[in-house]
Amino acid sequence: MQEYDLVVVGSGPAGRRGAIQAAKLGRKVLVVEQGKRVGGVSVHTGTIPSKTLRETALNLSGWRERGFYGRAYRVKQEISADDLRRRLLITLDHEVEVLEHQFARNRVQHIRGKAKFLTPETMEIVKDDGETIHVNGKSIMLAVGTKPYRPESIPFDGVSVLDSDELLDIKELPRSMAVIGAGVIGIEYATIFSALDTQVTVIDPKSTILDFIDREIVEEFIHDLRDRNMKLILGQKADKVEKLANGKCEITMDNGRHVTCDMVLYAAGRVGATDSLNLAAAGLTADSRGRLSVNPETFQTEVPHIYAAGDVVGFPSLASTSMEQGRIAARVAVGAIAKEPPKYFPYGIYAVPEISTCGLTEEEVKERGIPYECGMARFRETSRGHIMGLNSGLLKMIFSLKTRRLLGVHIVGEGATELVHIGQAVLNLKGTVEYFVENTFNYPTLAEAYKIAGLDAWNRMGDLSQTG
Repeated sequence: MQEYDLVVVGSGPAGRRGAIQAAKLGRKVLVVEQGKRVGGVSVHTGTIPSKTLRETALNLSGWRERGFYGRAYRVKQEISADDLRRRLLITLDHEVEVLEHQFARNRVQHIRGKAKFLTPETMEIVKDDGETIHVNGKSIMLAVGTKPYRPESIPFDGVSVLDSDELLDIKELPRSMAVIGAGVIGIEYATIFSALDTQVTVIDPKSTILDFIDREIVEEFIHDLRDRNMKLILGQKADKVEKLANGKCEITMDNGRHVTCDMVLYAAGRVGATDSLNLAAAGLTADSRGRLSVNPETFQTEVPHIYAAGDVVGFPSLASTSMEQGRIAARVAVGAIAKEPPKYFPYGIYAVPEISTCGLTEEEVKERGIPYECGMARFRETSRGHIMGLNSGLLKMIFSLKTRRLLGVHIVGEGATELVHIGQAVLNLKGTVEYFVENTFNYPTLAEAYKIAGLDAWNRMGDLSQTG
Protein backbone atom coordinates (compact mmCIF):
# COMPACT_ATOMS: atom_id res chain seq x y z
CA MET A 1 0.00 0.00 0.00
CA GLN A 2 1.36 3.41 -1.01
CA GLU A 3 1.89 5.95 1.81
CA TYR A 4 1.52 9.69 1.23
CA ASP A 5 1.95 12.75 3.41
CA LEU A 6 -1.15 14.25 1.79
CA VAL A 7 -3.87 12.65 -0.34
CA VAL A 8 -6.02 15.24 -2.12
CA VAL A 9 -9.39 14.20 -3.57
CA GLY A 10 -10.29 16.63 -6.35
CA SER A 11 -8.11 18.81 -8.60
CA GLY A 12 -10.14 22.03 -8.70
CA PRO A 13 -8.84 25.35 -7.31
CA ALA A 14 -8.64 24.14 -3.68
CA GLY A 15 -7.20 20.71 -4.50
CA ARG A 16 -4.54 21.82 -6.94
CA ARG A 17 -3.38 24.77 -4.84
CA GLY A 18 -3.23 22.60 -1.71
CA ALA A 19 -1.37 19.78 -3.49
CA ILE A 20 1.23 22.11 -5.01
CA GLN A 21 1.74 23.92 -1.69
CA ALA A 22 2.41 20.62 0.14
CA ALA A 23 4.73 19.46 -2.65
CA LYS A 24 6.71 22.73 -2.49
CA LEU A 25 7.24 21.99 1.21
CA GLY A 26 8.88 18.70 0.24
CA ARG A 27 5.99 16.37 1.02
CA LYS A 28 4.84 13.32 -0.96
CA VAL A 29 1.46 14.22 -2.47
CA LEU A 30 -1.19 12.32 -4.44
CA VAL A 31 -4.14 13.95 -6.23
CA VAL A 32 -7.14 11.80 -7.19
CA GLU A 33 -9.45 13.20 -9.89
CA GLN A 34 -12.50 11.31 -11.13
CA GLY A 35 -13.02 13.52 -14.20
CA LYS A 36 -11.52 12.75 -17.60
CA ARG A 37 -8.93 15.50 -17.13
CA VAL A 38 -7.51 17.41 -14.18
CA GLY A 39 -8.99 20.77 -13.26
CA GLY A 40 -12.23 19.86 -11.53
CA VAL A 41 -15.55 21.66 -11.89
CA SER A 42 -13.80 25.03 -12.06
CA VAL A 43 -11.99 24.22 -15.31
CA HIS A 44 -14.51 21.98 -17.02
CA THR A 45 -18.05 23.06 -16.13
CA GLY A 46 -17.86 26.07 -13.80
CA THR A 47 -15.63 29.12 -13.50
CA ILE A 48 -13.52 28.95 -16.67
CA PRO A 49 -16.25 27.76 -19.10
CA SER A 50 -18.85 30.29 -17.92
CA LYS A 51 -16.37 33.20 -18.08
CA THR A 52 -15.11 32.07 -21.50
CA LEU A 53 -18.71 31.82 -22.71
CA ARG A 54 -19.34 35.34 -21.41
CA GLU A 55 -16.31 36.82 -23.17
CA THR A 56 -17.14 35.06 -26.44
CA ALA A 57 -20.77 36.22 -26.29
CA LEU A 58 -19.74 39.84 -25.68
CA ASN A 59 -17.14 39.78 -28.46
CA LEU A 60 -19.24 38.12 -31.17
CA SER A 61 -22.40 40.05 -30.35
CA GLY A 62 -20.61 43.41 -30.33
CA TRP A 63 -22.23 44.10 -26.98
CA ARG A 64 -19.53 46.48 -25.76
CA GLU A 65 -19.85 48.70 -28.85
CA ARG A 66 -23.62 49.02 -28.85
CA GLY A 67 -23.42 52.24 -26.81
CA PHE A 68 -21.98 53.83 -29.95
CA TYR A 69 -23.55 51.92 -32.80
CA GLY A 70 -26.99 51.08 -31.40
CA ARG A 71 -28.69 47.93 -30.14
CA ALA A 72 -28.87 46.40 -33.63
CA TYR A 73 -25.05 46.33 -33.96
CA ARG A 74 -23.45 42.88 -34.36
CA VAL A 75 -19.90 41.72 -35.00
CA LYS A 76 -21.25 38.38 -36.31
CA GLN A 77 -24.80 38.36 -37.59
CA GLU A 78 -25.56 34.70 -36.95
CA ILE A 79 -23.96 33.36 -33.76
CA SER A 80 -24.16 29.59 -33.23
CA ALA A 81 -23.52 27.31 -30.27
CA ASP A 82 -20.47 26.03 -32.20
CA ASP A 83 -19.04 29.56 -32.25
CA LEU A 84 -19.23 29.63 -28.46
CA ARG A 85 -17.84 26.11 -28.03
CA ARG A 86 -14.82 26.66 -30.31
CA ARG A 87 -13.24 29.25 -28.04
CA LEU A 88 -14.24 27.27 -24.98
CA LEU A 89 -12.31 24.16 -26.07
CA ILE A 90 -9.16 26.17 -26.83
CA THR A 91 -9.31 27.78 -23.37
CA LEU A 92 -9.92 24.48 -21.55
CA ASP A 93 -7.03 22.76 -23.35
CA HIS A 94 -4.74 25.58 -22.26
CA GLU A 95 -5.91 25.42 -18.61
CA VAL A 96 -5.41 21.64 -18.41
CA GLU A 97 -1.98 21.88 -20.03
CA VAL A 98 -0.85 24.53 -17.50
CA LEU A 99 -2.17 22.47 -14.59
CA GLU A 100 -0.56 19.22 -15.73
CA HIS A 101 2.74 21.07 -16.14
CA GLN A 102 2.43 22.47 -12.60
CA PHE A 103 1.86 18.98 -11.22
CA ALA A 104 4.83 17.57 -13.16
CA ARG A 105 7.14 20.43 -12.21
CA ASN A 106 6.31 20.06 -8.51
CA ARG A 107 6.33 16.23 -8.60
CA VAL A 108 2.71 15.88 -7.59
CA GLN A 109 1.41 12.42 -8.48
CA HIS A 110 -2.10 12.29 -9.89
CA ILE A 111 -4.46 9.42 -10.65
CA ARG A 112 -7.74 9.38 -12.58
CA GLY A 113 -10.26 7.42 -10.60
CA LYS A 114 -12.93 7.42 -7.90
CA ALA A 115 -11.86 7.51 -4.26
CA LYS A 116 -13.72 6.47 -1.14
CA PHE A 117 -12.79 5.93 2.51
CA LEU A 118 -12.18 2.46 3.92
CA THR A 119 -10.88 3.83 7.24
CA PRO A 120 -10.12 7.41 8.36
CA GLU A 121 -6.56 6.98 6.98
CA THR A 122 -7.08 4.61 4.05
CA MET A 123 -8.79 5.28 0.72
CA GLU A 124 -9.76 2.89 -2.03
CA ILE A 125 -9.28 4.22 -5.54
CA VAL A 126 -10.97 2.58 -8.53
CA LYS A 127 -8.93 3.77 -11.50
CA ASP A 128 -10.31 4.47 -14.97
CA ASP A 129 -8.89 1.19 -16.29
CA GLY A 130 -10.75 -0.76 -13.57
CA GLU A 131 -7.73 -1.43 -11.35
CA THR A 132 -8.38 -0.95 -7.62
CA ILE A 133 -5.62 0.33 -5.35
CA HIS A 134 -5.48 1.34 -1.69
CA VAL A 135 -3.54 4.37 -0.41
CA ASN A 136 -2.77 5.70 3.05
CA GLY A 137 -2.64 9.40 3.84
CA LYS A 138 -1.11 10.93 6.96
CA SER A 139 -3.45 13.78 6.05
CA ILE A 140 -6.34 13.80 3.58
CA MET A 141 -7.89 16.84 1.91
CA LEU A 142 -11.39 16.65 0.43
CA ALA A 143 -11.72 19.19 -2.37
CA VAL A 144 -14.48 17.48 -4.31
CA GLY A 145 -16.50 20.60 -5.10
CA THR A 146 -20.19 20.59 -5.91
CA LYS A 147 -22.61 19.45 -8.60
CA PRO A 148 -25.94 20.90 -9.72
CA TYR A 149 -28.97 20.19 -7.52
CA ARG A 150 -31.37 18.12 -9.65
CA PRO A 151 -34.79 17.56 -8.04
CA GLU A 152 -36.73 14.57 -9.36
CA SER A 153 -39.72 16.77 -10.19
CA ILE A 154 -37.79 18.53 -12.98
CA PRO A 155 -37.82 16.59 -16.32
CA PHE A 156 -34.15 17.08 -17.23
CA ASP A 157 -33.37 15.88 -20.76
CA GLY A 158 -30.11 17.67 -21.55
CA VAL A 159 -31.73 19.37 -24.57
CA SER A 160 -34.58 21.66 -23.55
CA VAL A 161 -34.48 21.25 -19.76
CA LEU A 162 -30.93 21.47 -18.44
CA ASP A 163 -28.76 22.08 -15.42
CA SER A 164 -25.81 24.50 -15.53
CA ASP A 165 -23.31 21.73 -16.43
CA GLU A 166 -25.37 20.57 -19.42
CA LEU A 167 -25.80 24.12 -20.72
CA LEU A 168 -22.24 24.10 -22.07
CA ASP A 169 -23.10 21.31 -24.54
CA ILE A 170 -26.21 22.78 -26.20
CA LYS A 171 -26.42 22.28 -29.96
CA GLU A 172 -28.17 25.55 -30.80
CA LEU A 173 -28.95 28.84 -29.10
CA PRO A 174 -32.55 29.17 -27.89
CA ARG A 175 -34.77 32.07 -28.96
CA SER A 176 -36.27 32.15 -25.47
CA MET A 177 -35.07 30.81 -22.12
CA ALA A 178 -36.41 30.62 -18.57
CA VAL A 179 -33.89 30.44 -15.74
CA ILE A 180 -35.19 28.95 -12.49
CA GLY A 181 -33.01 30.30 -9.70
CA ALA A 182 -31.69 33.86 -9.30
CA GLY A 183 -28.46 32.96 -7.52
CA VAL A 184 -25.03 33.79 -8.90
CA ILE A 185 -24.96 30.97 -11.49
CA GLY A 186 -28.51 31.59 -12.69
CA ILE A 187 -27.97 35.34 -13.02
CA GLU A 188 -24.64 34.93 -14.82
CA TYR A 189 -26.05 32.61 -17.48
CA ALA A 190 -29.32 34.57 -17.78
CA THR A 191 -27.47 37.80 -18.58
CA ILE A 192 -24.98 36.11 -20.94
CA PHE A 193 -27.82 34.65 -23.04
CA SER A 194 -29.65 37.98 -22.89
CA ALA A 195 -26.54 39.58 -24.44
CA LEU A 196 -26.92 37.04 -27.28
CA ASP A 197 -30.47 38.39 -27.82
CA THR A 198 -32.22 35.39 -26.32
CA GLN A 199 -35.44 36.48 -24.60
CA VAL A 200 -34.75 35.58 -20.94
CA THR A 201 -37.09 35.21 -17.97
CA VAL A 202 -35.66 34.68 -14.48
CA ILE A 203 -37.87 33.01 -11.85
CA ASP A 204 -37.15 32.84 -8.12
CA PRO A 205 -39.36 32.30 -5.04
CA LYS A 206 -37.51 35.05 -3.13
CA SER A 207 -38.60 38.64 -3.70
CA THR A 208 -34.96 39.84 -3.78
CA ILE A 209 -31.79 38.67 -5.52
CA LEU A 210 -28.11 38.55 -4.51
CA ASP A 211 -28.85 39.47 -0.89
CA PHE A 212 -25.16 39.57 0.11
CA ILE A 213 -24.51 42.43 -2.33
CA ASP A 214 -25.08 46.12 -1.44
CA ARG A 215 -28.74 46.90 -2.19
CA GLU A 216 -27.99 50.06 -4.19
CA ILE A 217 -25.72 48.08 -6.50
CA VAL A 218 -28.38 45.38 -6.95
CA GLU A 219 -31.01 48.02 -7.76
CA GLU A 220 -28.72 49.52 -10.41
CA PHE A 221 -28.10 46.01 -11.80
CA ILE A 222 -31.81 45.14 -11.96
CA HIS A 223 -32.57 48.45 -13.68
CA ASP A 224 -29.97 47.57 -16.33
CA LEU A 225 -31.53 44.11 -16.87
CA ARG A 226 -35.08 45.43 -17.20
CA ASP A 227 -33.89 48.21 -19.52
CA ARG A 228 -32.84 45.53 -22.03
CA ASN A 229 -36.15 43.67 -21.68
CA MET A 230 -35.10 40.83 -19.37
CA LYS A 231 -38.08 39.67 -17.31
CA LEU A 232 -37.64 39.05 -13.58
CA ILE A 233 -40.44 37.11 -11.90
CA LEU A 234 -39.54 37.29 -8.20
CA GLY A 235 -41.50 36.13 -5.17
CA GLN A 236 -43.13 33.36 -7.23
CA LYS A 237 -42.20 29.68 -7.13
CA ALA A 238 -41.94 27.43 -10.18
CA ASP A 239 -44.20 24.53 -9.22
CA LYS A 240 -44.10 22.47 -12.39
CA VAL A 241 -42.01 22.17 -15.57
CA GLU A 242 -43.49 20.38 -18.60
CA LYS A 243 -42.25 19.66 -22.11
CA LEU A 244 -44.99 20.40 -24.65
CA ALA A 245 -45.79 18.51 -27.86
CA ASN A 246 -44.59 21.44 -29.99
CA GLY A 247 -41.09 21.18 -28.48
CA LYS A 248 -41.46 24.12 -26.15
CA CYS A 249 -41.43 24.07 -22.34
CA GLU A 250 -44.07 25.39 -19.97
CA ILE A 251 -43.48 26.45 -16.38
CA THR A 252 -46.41 26.72 -14.00
CA MET A 253 -46.03 29.04 -10.99
CA ASP A 254 -47.52 28.57 -7.54
CA ASN A 255 -50.02 31.37 -8.30
CA GLY A 256 -51.18 29.73 -11.55
CA ARG A 257 -49.14 31.91 -13.88
CA HIS A 258 -47.57 30.21 -16.94
CA VAL A 259 -44.28 30.89 -18.72
CA THR A 260 -43.59 29.28 -22.12
CA CYS A 261 -40.08 29.13 -23.59
CA ASP A 262 -37.73 27.12 -25.82
CA MET A 263 -35.32 26.15 -23.04
CA VAL A 264 -35.34 25.89 -19.24
CA LEU A 265 -32.16 26.25 -17.20
CA TYR A 266 -32.62 24.93 -13.67
CA ALA A 267 -30.00 26.67 -11.52
CA ALA A 268 -31.53 26.61 -8.05
CA GLY A 269 -28.58 25.48 -5.95
CA ARG A 270 -25.72 23.01 -5.90
CA VAL A 271 -24.84 20.10 -3.62
CA GLY A 272 -21.48 18.88 -2.33
CA ALA A 273 -20.12 15.96 -4.37
CA THR A 274 -19.60 13.84 -1.24
CA ASP A 275 -22.16 11.05 -1.74
CA SER A 276 -19.63 8.55 -3.18
CA LEU A 277 -16.86 9.12 -0.59
CA ASN A 278 -18.23 6.71 2.05
CA LEU A 279 -17.82 9.45 4.66
CA ALA A 280 -19.18 7.21 7.44
CA ALA A 281 -16.03 5.05 7.26
CA ALA A 282 -13.98 8.14 8.06
CA GLY A 283 -16.26 9.26 10.89
CA LEU A 284 -17.60 12.22 8.87
CA THR A 285 -21.13 13.36 8.06
CA ALA A 286 -22.28 15.90 5.46
CA ASP A 287 -25.26 18.25 5.81
CA SER A 288 -28.46 17.98 3.75
CA ARG A 289 -26.73 19.68 0.81
CA GLY A 290 -23.67 17.38 0.93
CA ARG A 291 -21.39 20.01 2.49
CA LEU A 292 -18.79 19.47 5.21
CA SER A 293 -18.28 21.71 8.24
CA VAL A 294 -14.72 22.80 9.03
CA ASN A 295 -12.73 24.98 11.37
CA PRO A 296 -12.62 28.26 9.37
CA GLU A 297 -8.99 28.92 10.39
CA THR A 298 -7.45 25.49 9.70
CA PHE A 299 -10.09 23.82 7.45
CA GLN A 300 -9.96 20.69 9.61
CA THR A 301 -13.11 18.58 9.79
CA GLU A 302 -14.24 16.91 13.02
CA VAL A 303 -11.60 14.24 12.22
CA PRO A 304 -8.38 16.26 12.80
CA HIS A 305 -6.22 14.79 10.02
CA ILE A 306 -8.98 15.14 7.40
CA TYR A 307 -9.38 18.57 5.83
CA ALA A 308 -11.97 20.02 3.44
CA ALA A 309 -11.66 23.12 1.26
CA GLY A 310 -13.40 24.82 -1.63
CA ASP A 311 -17.07 24.78 -2.58
CA VAL A 312 -17.69 21.62 -0.52
CA VAL A 313 -17.44 23.73 2.67
CA GLY A 314 -20.03 26.27 1.45
CA PHE A 315 -20.01 30.07 1.15
CA PRO A 316 -18.36 31.98 -0.47
CA SER A 317 -17.79 29.20 -3.07
CA LEU A 318 -15.36 31.23 -5.17
CA ALA A 319 -12.42 29.84 -7.12
CA SER A 320 -10.21 32.57 -5.61
CA THR A 321 -11.13 31.84 -1.99
CA SER A 322 -11.04 28.08 -2.63
CA MET A 323 -7.41 28.35 -3.73
CA GLU A 324 -6.52 30.15 -0.53
CA GLN A 325 -8.45 27.63 1.59
CA GLY A 326 -6.59 24.76 -0.09
CA ARG A 327 -3.23 26.44 0.47
CA ILE A 328 -3.93 27.11 4.17
CA ALA A 329 -5.28 23.58 4.74
CA ALA A 330 -2.19 22.03 3.11
CA ARG A 331 0.18 24.09 5.24
CA VAL A 332 -1.64 23.13 8.45
CA ALA A 333 -1.77 19.48 7.34
CA VAL A 334 2.01 19.23 6.93
CA GLY A 335 2.81 21.22 10.06
CA ALA A 336 3.87 24.48 8.40
CA ILE A 337 2.87 27.93 9.71
CA ALA A 338 -0.22 29.27 7.98
CA LYS A 339 -0.77 32.99 8.30
CA GLU A 340 -4.34 34.24 8.54
CA PRO A 341 -5.39 35.73 5.19
CA PRO A 342 -6.31 39.43 4.94
CA LYS A 343 -9.73 40.23 6.34
CA TYR A 344 -11.35 41.39 3.11
CA PHE A 345 -11.48 39.46 -0.17
CA PRO A 346 -13.27 40.48 -3.36
CA TYR A 347 -16.44 38.80 -4.57
CA GLY A 348 -16.97 38.77 -8.34
CA ILE A 349 -20.17 38.01 -10.25
CA TYR A 350 -19.45 37.62 -13.96
CA ALA A 351 -22.85 38.68 -15.17
CA VAL A 352 -23.47 41.23 -17.93
CA PRO A 353 -22.77 43.76 -16.46
CA GLU A 354 -20.22 42.50 -13.91
CA ILE A 355 -20.63 43.05 -10.17
CA SER A 356 -17.74 43.06 -7.73
CA THR A 357 -17.64 43.94 -4.06
CA CYS A 358 -15.20 44.00 -1.16
CA GLY A 359 -15.76 44.94 2.47
CA LEU A 360 -18.97 46.01 4.22
CA THR A 361 -22.23 46.79 2.44
CA GLU A 362 -24.20 49.89 3.40
CA GLU A 363 -26.73 47.61 5.12
CA GLU A 364 -23.98 46.03 7.25
CA VAL A 365 -22.54 49.44 8.17
CA LYS A 366 -26.00 50.57 9.35
CA GLU A 367 -26.49 47.38 11.38
CA ARG A 368 -23.20 47.99 13.18
CA GLY A 369 -24.20 51.56 13.99
CA ILE A 370 -21.13 53.07 12.29
CA PRO A 371 -21.53 56.74 11.24
CA TYR A 372 -20.63 56.78 7.54
CA GLU A 373 -20.64 58.63 4.26
CA CYS A 374 -20.80 57.32 0.68
CA GLY A 375 -19.03 58.46 -2.44
CA MET A 376 -20.42 57.57 -5.88
CA ALA A 377 -19.13 57.72 -9.45
CA ARG A 378 -20.91 56.71 -12.63
CA PHE A 379 -18.74 55.34 -15.40
CA ARG A 380 -20.29 57.79 -17.86
CA GLU A 381 -18.69 60.59 -15.76
CA THR A 382 -15.23 59.34 -16.78
CA SER A 383 -13.62 60.15 -20.13
CA ARG A 384 -12.77 56.46 -20.58
CA GLY A 385 -16.44 55.61 -20.09
CA HIS A 386 -17.34 57.98 -22.94
CA ILE A 387 -14.61 56.54 -25.15
CA MET A 388 -15.96 53.03 -24.49
CA GLY A 389 -19.55 54.10 -25.08
CA LEU A 390 -20.71 53.11 -21.59
CA ASN A 391 -24.19 54.23 -20.58
CA SER A 392 -24.19 52.36 -17.27
CA GLY A 393 -21.75 51.46 -14.51
CA LEU A 394 -21.52 52.63 -10.92
CA LEU A 395 -18.72 52.66 -8.31
CA LYS A 396 -19.69 53.19 -4.68
CA MET A 397 -17.39 53.57 -1.67
CA ILE A 398 -18.37 53.72 1.99
CA PHE A 399 -16.21 55.59 4.53
CA SER A 400 -16.29 55.86 8.33
CA LEU A 401 -17.00 59.44 9.43
CA LYS A 402 -15.00 58.85 12.61
CA THR A 403 -11.79 57.34 11.19
CA ARG A 404 -12.31 58.36 7.51
CA ARG A 405 -11.25 54.79 6.61
CA LEU A 406 -12.69 52.94 3.63
CA LEU A 407 -15.23 50.36 4.84
CA GLY A 408 -16.48 48.90 1.55
CA VAL A 409 -16.23 49.22 -2.22
CA HIS A 410 -19.04 48.08 -4.53
CA ILE A 411 -19.01 48.17 -8.33
CA VAL A 412 -21.44 47.26 -11.08
CA GLY A 413 -20.40 47.69 -14.71
CA GLU A 414 -17.74 46.91 -17.28
CA GLY A 415 -14.48 45.72 -15.71
CA ALA A 416 -15.87 45.64 -12.17
CA THR A 417 -13.99 42.44 -11.24
CA GLU A 418 -10.68 44.07 -12.22
CA LEU A 419 -11.37 47.52 -10.73
CA VAL A 420 -12.30 46.16 -7.30
CA HIS A 421 -8.69 45.29 -6.46
CA ILE A 422 -7.76 48.94 -5.95
CA GLY A 423 -10.43 49.21 -3.26
CA GLN A 424 -9.42 45.83 -1.81
CA ALA A 425 -5.82 47.00 -1.33
CA VAL A 426 -6.88 50.24 0.35
CA LEU A 427 -9.30 48.34 2.61
CA ASN A 428 -6.74 45.82 3.80
CA LEU A 429 -4.10 48.53 4.27
CA LYS A 430 -6.62 50.58 6.30
CA GLY A 431 -6.52 53.54 3.92
CA THR A 432 -8.72 56.62 4.19
CA VAL A 433 -10.70 58.84 1.83
CA GLU A 434 -7.60 61.04 1.46
CA TYR A 435 -5.87 58.24 -0.50
CA PHE A 436 -8.36 58.64 -3.35
CA VAL A 437 -8.38 62.45 -3.21
CA GLU A 438 -4.61 62.92 -3.11
CA ASN A 439 -3.48 60.18 -5.52
CA THR A 440 -3.17 60.45 -9.27
CA PHE A 441 -4.90 57.87 -11.47
CA ASN A 442 -4.10 57.21 -15.12
CA TYR A 443 -6.24 59.32 -17.46
CA PRO A 444 -8.39 58.30 -19.20
CA THR A 445 -9.25 55.11 -17.27
CA LEU A 446 -12.27 53.63 -15.56
CA ALA A 447 -10.10 53.55 -12.41
CA GLU A 448 -10.50 57.32 -12.37
CA ALA A 449 -13.97 56.60 -10.98
CA TYR A 450 -12.21 56.01 -7.64
CA LYS A 451 -11.01 59.64 -7.69
CA ILE A 452 -14.48 60.91 -8.55
CA ALA A 453 -16.17 58.79 -5.87
CA GLY A 454 -13.48 59.75 -3.33
CA LEU A 455 -14.00 63.46 -4.01
CA ASP A 456 -17.77 62.97 -3.80
CA ALA A 457 -17.43 61.53 -0.28
CA TRP A 458 -14.70 63.99 0.76
CA ASN A 459 -16.84 66.97 -0.21
CA ARG A 460 -19.58 65.74 2.13
CA MET A 461 -17.24 64.69 4.94
CA GLY A 462 -15.31 67.96 5.02
CA ASP A 463 -11.64 68.78 4.64
CA LEU A 464 -9.81 67.89 7.86
CA SER A 465 -6.92 70.21 7.01
CA GLN A 466 -9.30 73.18 7.27
CA THR A 467 -10.68 72.17 10.70
CA GLY A 468 -7.51 71.33 12.62
